[in-house]
Formats: sequence, structure tokens, C-alpha cells
Amino acid sequence: MASDGIGLVGLWFDGQKYFAEALDEKHEVLERHPVFDQTRQWLDAYFGGRIPDFMPSIVMRGTAFRRQVWEILLTIPYGATVTYGDIAKRIGVRSPQAVGGAVGHNPILLIVPCHRVVGADGSLTGYAGGLERKKWLVEWEERCSKSRS
Repeated sequence: MASDGIGLVGLWFDGQKYFAEALDEKHEVLERHPVFDQTRQWLDAYFGGRIPDFMPSIVMRGTAFRRQVWEILLTIPYGATVTYGDIAKRIGVRSPQAVGGAVGHNPILLIVPCHRVVGADGSLTGYAGGLERKKWLVEWEERCSKSRS
């Protein structure tokens, strides 16, 4: 986890792709900050099989295009998936690949749920945290959603 002193700016898996890129001179890695407690509570709820009913304070820093894509990721319901093409249409761009680039550079994994974005045929493609983790997260949310029904 990383904070800029205001909110959470990064949440990554160990060894994740693009981790070092996200930690530049604009971000300070703090050892203690209230947002880390919020984030731990969010993660405890999520991995406890509950849909977190709150959002830690997050700060999304990136290009305007990336932030636009990340804002859409926040609207994808728990247990649901959308395609890169769906997001491209929603924001009026012709390239699902450009959307994929933005999704792949999401610095706040899990909370900004980039794992819920799939290929045009529904296949699990690309995930900076690793494809096996993406598969596990999508299946986890499906199991938890079914247990609520």
C-alpha cells in the first residue's frame, strides 16, 4: 500500500507488473496512515466474502484518459464483468486495446476492480497482478455472489 498523505494511491500484489512505475516522486510510501487501516478493513470484508459497504479514501493519479477508465471500473458491480470493448464504447474511443492499457496500469488493485474486465469473448485476459490471481478473484466473487442468493 502507498499513500500520498491524503489517500490511498497504490495497492498492489507482491511482484506485480508496473509496481515500480507507480511509485515515483509524486508518491510517498508511508508506514502508517489512517487510510491503511481503512484499506485493511475493506480487504478484510472483501476476503471475508462480504461486499465492502464503504470505500477507503483513494487518490487516482494518471492521465485524464486513464482516470476516466478507472472511474468506470468503480461502477462495475461485484461479481459482474464487462469487456474492454464495452468500456471503449462507453467513453467513445475506438480502441479496446487503449482501454486495456489504462486498465493494466490501474495502481489500486481490488478496490478499483480491474479484475472484472474481460476479453470480447468473455475470456480472462491480461492482469498486472497475474492471470491466476485474476481468475481466482473472478471465481471468488462468483462464489460469494451465489452464496448470497
